[in-house]
Amino acid sequence: MPNGKFQRNTRQRRVILEELEKLTSHPTAAELYEIVRKRLPKISLGTVYRNLERLSQQGRIRKLDSSGAENRFDIDLCSHYHVKCALCGKVEDAPDAPAKLEIGDIKHLSGYDIIDHRLEFIGICPDCKRREPDQEEDSGRVIW
Repeated sequence: MPNGKFQRNTRQRRVILEELEKLTSHPTAAELYEIVRKRLPKISLGTVYRNLERLSQQGRIRKLDSSGAENRFDIDLCSHYHVKCALCGKVEDAPDAPAKLEIGDIKHLSGYDIIDHRLEFIGICPDCKRREPDQEEDSGRVIW
């Protein structure tokens, strides 16, 4: 409840949350808008953006901001890592990393009071690899 104001759960906000709960793809606002429009044909993209921002500020969803890319949204608030495709931009939950970061160690070594952390692995997703299965060498650089 920002600024002490009561934040009502509008029908639009409820539908956005319901649709986000069904997804594991960590959609952008535009992707979620296309899904929500099937249930609420008159909803605007701006309304979806505003509601996602409010839900993120309220701590009900997580906004995944990646430099140079459109924000994506995650309903799972538990601490976990993500894997992102460098070609199509898809973001998914990464399988549990064998060695979780020790926040206490980072705090001790850096002197920072750690309030949150995130780790994102970057790679080429299976779908993109299937689309371009032949890798070619070009001046030592792999082209997908």
